[in-house]
Amino acid sequence: MNHRFFIPAGLWAIVLLLCGALLQAEETNGPEDFFSRFQNPPRDCSVMPFWFWNDVLDDAEIRRQIADFEAHGVYGFVIHPRIGLPQDSGWMSPRLLEAMRVALEEARSRKMYVILYDEGMYPSGSSAGQVAEKNPRFAARGLFQVELKEGEEAQEHPQELWDLITVLDRPDGKRVAIYERPSGGVIRGLHYINEESGRPQEFLPKAGDILSPEAVACFMELVYDRYYAEFAEFFQDGTVMAIFTDEPSELGRGAQRGVVPGNARALKRVSELLGYDFTPYLADLWDAKTPEAQKRRRDYFRAVHQVLIETYYEKLSAWCKAHGIALCGHPANSNDLASERVFQIPGQDIVWRYVEPGDKAISGEHSTNAKAASSAMTNFGRTRNLNELYGAYGHNLTFEEVKWLANWVLIRGQNLLVPHAFYYSVRGPRLEERPPDVGPNSAWWNDGFREYADACRRISWLNTGTPVIHVAVLTDGVAVPDAPCRPLFENQLDFNYVQMEQALADGYADAEGLHLAGQTYKAVVLPCMGDREPQGFRESKMMKTLEASGRLMSWTWNANAFAEKAAQLVHDGNSDVVRVSGTNASAIRLRQERLMGVECVLLFNEKDQPAEITLANLPAGKRFWLDAATGEKTPCESVEKITFGKFEMKILAVKP
Repeated sequence: MNHRFFIPAGLWAIVLLLCGALLQAEETNGPEDFFSRFQNPPRDCSVMPFWFWNDVLDDAEIRRQIADFEAHGVYGFVIHPRIGLPQDSGWMSPRLLEAMRVALEEARSRKMYVILYDEGMYPSGSSAGQVAEKNPRFAARGLFQVELKEGEEAQEHPQELWDLITVLDRPDGKRVAIYERPSGGVIRGLHYINEESGRPQEFLPKAGDILSPEAVACFMELVYDRYYAEFAEFFQDGTVMAIFTDEPSELGRGAQRGVVPGNARALKRVSELLGYDFTPYLADLWDAKTPEAQKRRRDYFRAVHQVLIETYYEKLSAWCKAHGIALCGHPANSNDLASERVFQIPGQDIVWRYVEPGDKAISGEHSTNAKAASSAMTNFGRTRNLNELYGAYGHNLTFEEVKWLANWVLIRGQNLLVPHAFYYSVRGPRLEERPPDVGPNSAWWNDGFREYADACRRISWLNTGTPVIHVAVLTDGVAVPDAPCRPLFENQLDFNYVQMEQALADGYADAEGLHLAGQTYKAVVLPCMGDREPQGFRESKMMKTLEASGRLMSWTWNANAFAEKAAQLVHDGNSDVVRVSGTNASAIRLRQERLMGVECVLLFNEKDQPAEITLANLPAGKRFWLDAATGEKTPCESVEKITFGKFEMKILAVKP
């Protein structure tokens, strides 16, 4: 008989308070304790890979692989049901849940952490097609335009599940009917079809309508409530750390051409958010040739994104908070900051070689994602933020690239790495499913992985401190900009993205700059956003104060002049920001963290050429170099002419 340890809810609250007090006491022990903590940081700072459950599940094999993870410095994982599972281990089936319990019990016995994945397989919000099976109207839906012939009347229900929204006369004289209809979108499923053929296909369940409150409630009942009913004890004892929701899509994958996100209820909310009835302008979603139509189109998509946040993300977040865990995962777009505010652990992902050494590391929409997630962590008072990385980088991925990409996200302030992925099985077609395996089936598993995992855990812990950041780059949150960031990175001016609405609601300005979430931004960058700015933003008291104090900067394409102005504002007066100079200094990325009374300076040579730099404006105290792979510290004799090999990370700790 299994004897499980239960703590009554009231007693559990007392236990949590006591543990919190002990942790707080430990944190206040100060610099003397910092170095021992750096050697052995908390296990929840470990890399926590996607663990692809993609074949026949065996209890003994699950336990064996978990033990192997622990032996290689991996103290947590995301259980990710994946394509390749047999039919008898379908989504939320008794066999799958039994296997999850085995993994949870083994993790608990080893003091490891588990993140539950909320879909089979992705994008999230469909419960592997079960939402649509409950009610055909819960399948993903959207808006669709049909051009009417002369004299033709629109039909209320021309096809099954089609609903007429309105009929419009367009400026070009044509009449169109706007319908709400199924999008035809699907998600990737868990089972191969005809696997033995050598060219198997994937079963593709219908996507759910995540803009429908009823469909989202059905999804949560099927998945979130079911998880708690099955695994409440692991929520309560802390083994389950979070639930991961993965790039939800309003239309699903492979939606019919011409369908745009929305439904009748969402349209009503869009009109409320915009302050005018959008219905007469729906045709602009398909034909936006005039400037007014283009603006209305942008208005609609920004508003419908807010509907997604309210209908989907906020509901999941509230559920997780009520059940004592975090909502984690990431939105569909790399430059989406607006969605991050509701995650207890904001996140992003880097797949398909979105980011590589060179220009892709510092330019383009995907180059923004790590900074967007870490900014959300600071802006919204979180302590953690994650990145899912390495997915579909291909079998040619090298271990040097693995370490480079980890350092790329860490230097941008991320502190929970989710490698994509560890494969339960590489049998048959599984080896080629979004490769590579970066864990037990990789060439480096027994040749360097432990050092990599230990280094990631230590730097992730450092990134739970208080960052020293004095530059804010303003954004509407729907699409954070990349252009102003390159000169900031290349001049070691760390920054946070700040959503304009949050700055107005939660921040204030004075002669020192913008104050928000415990940060003081001495330089506030306002990119050119045109009609994407909130109404009255430039005329607000906050913006007028920043402008009058000289703290407000407009982005110009003269990168050198822009960087010089930002540096002048940041370093003016009593600056606490470390300065960097030297040969190839533009290759160095810098992040400062304050943790347990120690000033930590993380320096990463992002390029494949050597650099030699000198540091200035360091705080007073004893200086030590920290080795992230071993946890050792050595005295720092000089901060002049510090040499970096290509892709090298160095960590300087200053003990006051």
